[in-house]
Amino acid sequence: MIKPIKKTFQYGQHSVTLEVGEIARQASAAVMVRIQDTVVLVTCVAQKEAKSGTDFFPLTVNYQEKTYAAGRIPGGFFKREGRPSEKEILTSRLIDRPIRPLFPDGFHNEVQVVATVLSLDPAVSTDIAAIIGASAAVSLSGVPFAGPIGAARVGYVDGEFLLNPSDEELASSQLDLVVAGTEQAVLMVESEAKILPEQTMLDAVIYGHQHMQVAIDAINALKQEAGIVDWDWQAETENEDLKNAVSACVKDELIRAYQIPEKLTRYEAVSTLRDQAKTQLADDEDDSKYDEKVVLDEFAKLEKRIVRDQILEGKARIDGRDTRTVRPIAIRTSLLPRVHGSALFTRGETQAIVTATLGSDRDAQLIDALEGESRNRFMLHYNFPPYCVGETGMMSGPKRREIGHGRLAKRAVQAVLPEDNSFPYVLRIVSEITESNGSSSMATVCGSSLSLMDAGVPIKAPVAGIAMGLIKEEDRFAVLSDILGDEDHLGDMDFKVAGTAEGVTALQMDIKINGINRQIMESALEQAKEGRLHILGEMAKVIDSPKVEMSQHAPRIITVNIEPKKIGDVIGKGGATIRQLCEETGATIDIDDDGKVNIFATDGESGKLAQQRVEELTKDIEVGQIYDGRIEGLKDFGAFIEILPGKKAFLHISQICDERVEDINSQLKMDQQVTVKVVEIDRQGRIRVSMKPSVFEQ
Repeated sequence: MIKPIKKTFQYGQHSVTLEVGEIARQASAAVMVRIQDTVVLVTCVAQKEAKSGTDFFPLTVNYQEKTYAAGRIPGGFFKREGRPSEKEILTSRLIDRPIRPLFPDGFHNEVQVVATVLSLDPAVSTDIAAIIGASAAVSLSGVPFAGPIGAARVGYVDGEFLLNPSDEELASSQLDLVVAGTEQAVLMVESEAKILPEQTMLDAVIYGHQHMQVAIDAINALKQEAGIVDWDWQAETENEDLKNAVSACVKDELIRAYQIPEKLTRYEAVSTLRDQAKTQLADDEDDSKYDEKVVLDEFAKLEKRIVRDQILEGKARIDGRDTRTVRPIAIRTSLLPRVHGSALFTRGETQAIVTATLGSDRDAQLIDALEGESRNRFMLHYNFPPYCVGETGMMSGPKRREIGHGRLAKRAVQAVLPEDNSFPYVLRIVSEITESNGSSSMATVCGSSLSLMDAGVPIKAPVAGIAMGLIKEEDRFAVLSDILGDEDHLGDMDFKVAGTAEGVTALQMDIKINGINRQIMESALEQAKEGRLHILGEMAKVIDSPKVEMSQHAPRIITVNIEPKKIGDVIGKGGATIRQLCEETGATIDIDDDGKVNIFATDGESGKLAQQRVEELTKDIEVGQIYDGRIEGLKDFGAFIEILPGKKAFLHISQICDERVEDINSQLKMDQQVTVKVVEIDRQGRIRVSMKPSVFEQ
């Protein structure tokens, strides 16, 4: 019988157990992570040899949730799990981002990490378990990896940080922050906050990094006890002759090319030089020349050295800016005439058209998650078509990057949205990236804030975002504000900060080197605040607060509160009354269990009519009150009259007039409109009315 190896440690309020050796033994490594009743199996498979011609690191990370983990059977016709949900995609990215930079340059062996949720404790989130499990599995696989890493979630309640809080605790928390890192440094941060100061955000990152060390120690101990022998892998030595040859061929011209501020013009110049190096130095038939692939690889390294060295030497950046300047900003609002709210946000060569659409409760997204069903009342969708970078490509559904950027923008804006009870609209924001040269996600944040204000949504404060970069060589470093696409590609950090003038609402950090320290993070946060305030100032020149009046094309919501016991009067038998109301008025009517009625109408008149009808339906009939009604039924002895929607009264033949009536049909007819006075409501709730003038005079 196989005896598994286990390591257990206390992590906040939970006990965490890592187990290896019994399950999935044909994988390079497999780790079962258990936190209370949440169990995640994480496997790592690494190919011993790289595929011929592979010039990149083929790492794939897949996080998957199984419905049996929560004791549920999947819905739908096939009754099995289908395409990855948004949460599964986002968690896959969350695992990928901190482990990818720890594989060495030149390592091109295929590696796949699969995290599978086998059991779910609703009080314990799965993402931290999956990241720790991935770190352990990769470390135990023996591949060259500068880990292990740890991960922690940090909350903030009543001025105190919480380590790995439960979902219930997060509901009252001002912060939801996930941080991952090695023993020495931080690698990744993903967070949303309710307008917190930069210092609090920094302290939260450091708090999480300090407490995750217990997980790193446990993985190291597990690896040692399991007797794992690391691969004997060595990176190829640098070819100094090739390096010097490429430098002599194109370096001076390449330096000049990287002083061209326009992206496409610069790309064309660099492409010409790339072809020049290839033509002069690569020839498959000439043994005295180099292979084309190695020439192109060395050319890319030279590009990186040029851009980085110029910045570290204090010279101007690619587009002529210093390290703190934000690119020129142009803004237009009310761009699209029939859209509820719209904005065009342009910053340098990055541009987004962002729209805001208001809807009713019925437009909310139904989420069928592992934890159960929920309704999403705020959606933010980010689209990155190939034309925005001057390319052709497949137009398909959103990819992982688009879903991740959309979620980051949503986190940034969510903190300033009005409460549902004061603004009962469902909101959808769509960002169409029309140009991209760095930080389109932060352009989406700015455009989202502008479009919401243009739509008249009473947000608490405008929000802006900025992307920071980093160039670091040994002890020298430079933090860059509002990075270009090339600076992102050739730099060491992508640090995005969004917030209001008062504080941070979202922070995301990814590091391409082996982590950064507190000094660099502090510098980046301070510089990001300066840039964010500048962008907010530019936005305020166009619009600084929500419009008082919504667009004439935006729907109206009227809220009426009724007694819960009268909900049935509005709905009617089998929903007949509410269906009739919607058909007659053209409005949509939603009713909560507490008696709150939301009337959603595309124009004011239909909304007012629906409101009147709801109030009539729930209004108490009182003796002595006069009502206009319609005759619904005639009998020899009297008439049945609808005096309010769904409320019927009986008019006896003797109450039609002061004189005696022999034939009721001589006085009344079907569908006739009549005015009556309530004279009696008996114990059974039956209503009796009169039309006699003498009764009206009483």
